[in-house]
Amino acid sequence: MRDHVYDQVPFRTSEITHKYGHNVHVLADPLALTQLARLCAKGTYQPEINRLVSELYGILVRAIINAEFPRHPVAQPTRMIDATPHGVFHGEVIDPQLRAVTVNIARAGTLPSQITYDLLNSVLDPRLVRQDHFVMARETNEAGKVIGSKISGSKIGGDVDDSILLFPDPMGATGGSIVMALDTYKAVPGKPRKVICAHLIVTPEYLKRVTTAHPNAVIYALRLDRGLSPEEVFDTVPGTHWDKERGLDDKQYIVPGGGGFGELMNNAYV
Repeated sequence: MRDHVYDQVPFRTSEITHKYGHNVHVLADPLALTQLARLCAKGTYQPEINRLVSELYGILVRAIINAEFPRHPVAQPTRMIDATPHGVFHGEVIDPQLRAVTVNIARAGTLPSQITYDLLNSVLDPRLVRQDHFVMARETNEAGKVIGSKISGSKIGGDVDDSILLFPDPMGATGGSIVMALDTYKAVPGKPRKVICAHLIVTPEYLKRVTTAHPNAVIYALRLDRGLSPEEVFDTVPGTHWDKERGLDDKQYIVPGGGGFGELMNNAYV
């Protein structure tokens, strides 16, 4: 006989209510919101910026692993096995035999992808974990408005068959970079088990673009910013008036947002 209390471990993330679709998950995490507000505050500088980004991605990726990764049963002897045959933990844990690929979209996504990669290596069989890389930048017109994204280099280390493919990128602003990256992986051999985009902040514009272009992609974020929406929108459930919601200024920066994270995280403003 043994205890069966952990044979199935229910887990559900705490999320805000919205109408963006079942693949969009905006967490309702007071600690994460506290630290994210500190990260975005005027007067927060390095090294505090990267420390907070690392902490927040630890919170976000753990939520994703708990909610989205497959599990399997184990019977794991503990140190007490030498004293009693009952020294065995029986329960459901994350299945370590899972392929996972995290994609670094330089430059704001470099640290988040490394944090994700290191955490995945501590949970899964490291031989099944990979990190790919894109060098990508916004393209702007003479007025400073974003008109697209451009890939200037990439390193994709193999197929993605039956893997969980993750895109950790702090700011889900226009969706241009993520859509371009997702489009690129359509030509990579193999079919991913799941595609997950992981962001600190997203805008309604981002959600519209990504869910339209890639409806099967799963989106996780710590916060939704729609600060430039009409006043009547603010008392409605997010997504109720999706076409009226606005989180981007005329230069496609997020409001309230936190500024350009590629610049802030690298102390490079060009």
